[in-house]
Order: sequence, then C-alpha cells, then structure tokens
Amino acid sequence: MARISLNPPRTLSYRLAAWFSRRRYGAVLDPVTALAHNVRVGRSYSLFELRVQRWKRLDSGLKDLAVVAVAASIGCSWCTDFGYWKSTTRHEVMAEKIRAILEWQGSEVFTELERLVMLYAEAMTMTPPLVTDDLVVQLRRHLDEAELVELTAIIAVENLRSRMNAALGLTSQGFGDRWQPAGLKRAPEASHGNNEPSAARHG
Repeated sequence: MARISLNPPRTLSYRLAAWFSRRRYGAVLDPVTALAHNVRVGRSYSLFELRVQRWKRLDSGLKDLAVVAVAASIGCSWCTDFGYWKSTTRHEVMAEKIRAILEWQGSEVFTELERLVMLYAEAMTMTPPLVTDDLVVQLRRHLDEAELVELTAIIAVENLRSRMNAALGLTSQGFGDRWQPAGLKRAPEASHGNNEPSAARHG
C-alpha cells in the first residue's frame, strides 16, 4: 500500500506528465503521481529521466538485465513489474532471461557478459558496494570505458528509482500481466532482505 496519496494536486505540471504517461504507457505511472506532490522534484526528475533515455552507447538488453536485477535485489515490486514489461515488450527474446534473474547463477540462458553485468549490478547495490577490481577487469574484457560508465550510471539510476519507490510504498501496477504469451510465467517477484550479491549467496 502506498505511503503517500496517489491523488496529488492537479497542477499544470502534473496534468502534462499524466497525459504523457498515458500516451506512452497506457496508464499514469504511480511514481509520476507520487512525485507530483512536489512540483520542482517531479519536474526535475522527469527531465532527468528523459535525458537517461538518450544514453545509447550500451546494449539495451544488458541495461534491462541490470535494471531488473537492481529492482529485484532492492525489493521494489513496482520497478520489477514495470521493468519486466518494458524490457519484454521491446525485446521478446529477453522474456526468458528477465524471468530467470532471481536465480541467474543456476540458469543456463545467460551469456558470460550478462552474468557479469548482473553481478556488477548486485555488487553496486549492496551497502557498502561490493564491487571488486577483478570484477571490473572481467567486464572490461567485453565493454569499453564508455560502455562501462553507462552501465555504472544506469545501475545507479535504478538504485534511485527502486529505493525511492520502495520507500514510498509503491507496488506493482500490473504491467507484467499485459504481456503474457501462452505458457509463460509472470514477471519475477522482487526479493527482500538480500545483503550480498548472488555470487556470494551461491558460493
């Protein structure tokens, strides 16, 4: 249950943001509604997200895996649900991989690079971060410096999203249920209380 009203003042900024959200996603996103209680925060955050969407150096599939891995690690059900829907509607081939994120260490569907990306995402999300020199060296065998910077940045951005949405009590809006071909499972549920990367939990 949301810890903040999802019925904010109907300011011009909120009406514009709501219109854009409906047009793009078919619904007003709960984070948009929550942030609309503070016009300056909502406006600044919206502009920031528009800038983030212009980052194109890193493969979008790798970014999707990193984003959902962070959301699941933090336990943001809204972010996990939305991230699953967004990634699978853009890349149908990603559906199986997104569903397997919670148990990626034991899954055979991921490449070496994808495993490193998810490990990096989880290590960055820990408090304090558990990123090691060796992990970055392994990533650099696959990514150039610009791609590594973008990966690091998108993981940090998703930490902002997931921690803010989880703190405000925002939960799934059912986006994952919109794209369900026959025989496929639902989006992965967000995990809670993990305090170490998957590699450590499985090792």
